[in-house]
Amino acid sequence: QVQLVESGGGLVQAGGSLRLSCAASGRTFSNYAMGWFRQAPGKEREFVASISTIGIITGYADSVKGRFTISGDNAKNTMLLQMNSLTPEETTVDYCAAGNRRSSWGDDYDYWGQGTQVTVSS
Repeated sequence: QVQLVESGGGLVQAGGSLRLSCAASGRTFSNYAMGWFRQAPGKEREFVASISTIGIITGYADSVKGRFTISGDNAKNTMLLQMNSLTPEETTVDYCAAGNRRSSWGDDYDYWGQGTQVTVSS
């Protein structure tokens, strides 16, 4: 069992940056593969980034490559998502997820956080 809590969302102007955090409790961060997903109003949830259980292998959606960086801090049981050069189209609710293996498919994850709002203004 693991509980996930996202934080770090907020309001930022276009071209700005935000850093999201996902804190895990119940089990250590290193026991799980982790992923970030986001959902805009009226649209389907989309994959953003993932990281393996050992924290070495990462994956990104094409739309965020070169702008976003996923990382983990095992000592703090925390996963981070650094987001740069944000656009208004990236106004979304962002969710972190944990599972037994790294994946870009949401159904492969067993645990989800409640989400954090990211709003990008023009």
